[in-house]
Amino acid sequence: MIMMSFGAEASGPSPATDLLNRIFQNIDLRQNDFVQTLKEWLAVQSDSSDPQLRGEVIRMMGIAAKRIQDLGATAQLVNPNMTEMIGGRQVPLPPVLLANLGDDPKKPTVCFYGHVDVQPAKKEDGWTTDPYTLTEINGNLHGRGASDDKGPVLAWINAVDTLNTLKQDIPVNMKFIIEGMEETGSGGLEEIIKKYNHFFSDIDYIVISDNSWISRKPALIYGSRGNAYFFVEVKGSERDLHSGSFGGITHEAMSDLIALLDSLVDPSGRILIPGIYDDVATLTEEEQQLYDKIEFDMEEQKNKIGVKKFVQSTKVETLLHLWCYPSLSIHGIEGAFYGPGTKTVIPSKVIGKFSIRQVPNMNLSAVKEKVSKHLENVFAKRNSPNKLTVTMPIGALPWVTDAKELQYEAARRAVAKVFGIVPDMIKDGSTIPIAKTFQTVTQKKIMMLPIGGSDDGEHSQNEKISRDNYIQGTKLFAAFFLELAELHQKKQKYSNQINKD
Repeated sequence: MIMMSFGAEASGPSPATDLLNRIFQNIDLRQNDFVQTLKEWLAVQSDSSDPQLRGEVIRMMGIAAKRIQDLGATAQLVNPNMTEMIGGRQVPLPPVLLANLGDDPKKPTVCFYGHVDVQPAKKEDGWTTDPYTLTEINGNLHGRGASDDKGPVLAWINAVDTLNTLKQDIPVNMKFIIEGMEETGSGGLEEIIKKYNHFFSDIDYIVISDNSWISRKPALIYGSRGNAYFFVEVKGSERDLHSGSFGGITHEAMSDLIALLDSLVDPSGRILIPGIYDDVATLTEEEQQLYDKIEFDMEEQKNKIGVKKFVQSTKVETLLHLWCYPSLSIHGIEGAFYGPGTKTVIPSKVIGKFSIRQVPNMNLSAVKEKVSKHLENVFAKRNSPNKLTVTMPIGALPWVTDAKELQYEAARRAVAKVFGIVPDMIKDGSTIPIAKTFQTVTQKKIMMLPIGGSDDGEHSQNEKISRDNYIQGTKLFAAFFLELAELHQKKQKYSNQINKD
């Protein structure tokens, strides 16, 4: 990596500082307009998991395309060459939006990724307000998609729009890739990224804003865990049985499954599958030192989610287990009786569902092989005549990048300009599959630049983004454009000078 020294700033406000102040003032003046647009976007029930609402997802993609075209961009809605099977019928996938604004070869080109589909939401699920009507309560903008991910998408658009309003040259070339299937696995997106590789050929940086800070302090994200999701099926009798007639004389599928699930992880959270930790990347001393500085209040986090204690007792150990070590979580059992009341049934077939969040260097094929072998060994010891089947329907790789790269330095500077602090450098314990896809297919520099708060409740009831995060996030993106352009140009001049020498 090229290391550059830019020196101290001259005294007095520079032209860039004056421009930034005018940008910030304009964003503050227009914040109610930005909130109104968010309200209109949240009113669209773009739930990508419901085939009955697929038309709303497609409509939302059209709204996003029109808004980006209004910035002066050229935009196209590209239809994936595939459909999705839901409920026994083929459902078309929504289009993917590709847009381009500016092609000045002297400027860096930044591609923004976001999505405008949302998780399911119903008032009766426990929402205090209508999930599709933006409601402001105590400075928080509540509604499905406010934080994940319509708010961040609009904040980026608002930043570009502010420069246009002030009749200022946009300091970077801009591209957009917006999808409508992220919440259900981004079906068709990788195919389009590969097919339209020319779209990415001149891109320097790809920015993802689809996650959140870990505290009230702004953060930049340089890694996320992968996800290997497993079904473990045990098939016994041909039909469900009465426990009074057959209990005690048959090998019950549920008993087998419970034993299998119980063999996966111990009370301390350590995965019991032999060899599962063999390929885990070694933590560097430099990275571990970052963890001492990260703002993460253990008591606040426990109170927020309603638990009495975490498995680990210190902040650093908790963060290490959240970001740097694999974890195994058991999610549910399909085929078992789960309704209210009593039912004395012996289910004929049950399917346990669990996942392993992977970290760098873990190989998906090796993980699948180790999981299958472990479960088969445990099952064999039970001498059960039932049939065991292990499958891995989802396999998403972890992603990590170098937090010293230029785009992260630009983001650090932008955070300092907007919030007056140095951001925490963190990882995300969840999985953002598109980051690894972009990294592998396009070979471009990727970064995650979140504006969501740690308490936004994405995927949960009463999802929100604070008005402050939404508006300050808009300022952050605008400042990022300016900082990235400046650093990129200095890097180019430095490289040119080295080549001359």
